[in-house]
Amino acid sequence: MSITPPAATAVPLHGPAHAANPQHSYELLRLQGPVGVAEIDTGLVVHLVTDYRAALELLQDTATWTKDTRSWLSQVPENSPIRPLVEWRPSLFFADGDEHAHLRKVITDSFALLDPNDVRVLTFRYADRLLQEFADTGKVDLVSQYAQQLPLMIFNALFGMEDEQGPPLVGALAAMMDTDPERKAAGAQALGAYLGTLIQTKAEKRGDDLTSWFIDHPNGLSPEEVMNQIIIVLGAGNETTANLIANTCVRMLSDDRYFGTLTTGSLPVQNAIDDALWHDSPLANYSFHFPKKDVTFHGTHIPAGSPVMVSYAAANTCPHAGIPADGYRSGTKAHLAFAAGPHACPARDLALLIATAAIERLASYLPDIELAVSADQLTYRDGPIHRTLTSLPATFTPLTPDAEGITPWSRGSAGPKTDSGSPSAAGDRASVASS
Repeated sequence: MSITPPAATAVPLHGPAHAANPQHSYELLRLQGPVGVAEIDTGLVVHLVTDYRAALELLQDTATWTKDTRSWLSQVPENSPIRPLVEWRPSLFFADGDEHAHLRKVITDSFALLDPNDVRVLTFRYADRLLQEFADTGKVDLVSQYAQQLPLMIFNALFGMEDEQGPPLVGALAAMMDTDPERKAAGAQALGAYLGTLIQTKAEKRGDDLTSWFIDHPNGLSPEEVMNQIIIVLGAGNETTANLIANTCVRMLSDDRYFGTLTTGSLPVQNAIDDALWHDSPLANYSFHFPKKDVTFHGTHIPAGSPVMVSYAAANTCPHAGIPADGYRSGTKAHLAFAAGPHACPARDLALLIATAAIERLASYLPDIELAVSADQLTYRDGPIHRTLTSLPATFTPLTPDAEGITPWSRGSAGPKTDSGSPSAAGDRASVASS
């Protein structure tokens, strides 16, 4: 028996029309009430929460809802682009109650050991490396040449791998996002090889890094659980951080209030980031939940086991949110871009730190950078989950290694020094064991 809502009234969240104007899709969904019916892939229909208050209530209610996708998976085609995002695995994404708390504590304790200054220095270091590849050309695609690569280079280091392993990781994730099945499969195989090398390396020799802290945490994760927490951190942390960097850059380059940040001292970069989180959420729709029994939620009857998603993008722009609109929202942290409740993103502070440092570094070298096309010509990747630019072309006055002043080549950008070559932390592994 089907446990999905009827498709007749479903609003498509895929296809070129949605990619070009997602807010129109959310407006149509709001006409159905706080909970609408959306199609997230051909023939794949879910309930979607678009109201801010309803979203917050669902995200905080663990008694009514489960995150376990297994009752619904048989209705998601194997070749659907949604399948990898809902495929159950022993990770905090799909766990409830004590099991969720057990897995989440490993991640939050380990993240707490990261020194923010070290992460900032790492971001500068890899930003400089990427800038060295295009700063002398006078043009760049800030998506493919900067935003999509930088978080992965940082995560590669935070997991304790050497710098030379960064490009293979970038290549693997890029291939997995490809529409060609063979390239996608090759990317998945390359990611599997990377993860196998990572786990084997850290099993043989620990370091001051996330992987070692996952392995040695007193909650005693199995090797499979360690692997799956790494996959979740990479999957959830990389693309959303990349999108946040790119979506913020659009604002920095198309709104004089923001780009004045680093040259004339007007609104700081954090305001542009907040604006992007409110109005262009990098993770547009996600948080799959399933009612444990039949439930009526904000006027909508939802059978047990039916898929319900939260639209962060729609909730953040909900006209009934009770939060000041537009410019007054910048600086307000009540957005749902990082979800809320017990499943709120544990890497929120890390993502904000990386995005801020990445944008500051870019603009400090290239103060005259500007969009190569008008903002209304920018296009976004098709799909219901992420708000991802296809490209972000920009131009600037070229720099050269022998140019006067500070350049990506002249500025000291070495990472923190440790015996293992990985970033140092605010504490050692013993600190995890005692937490």
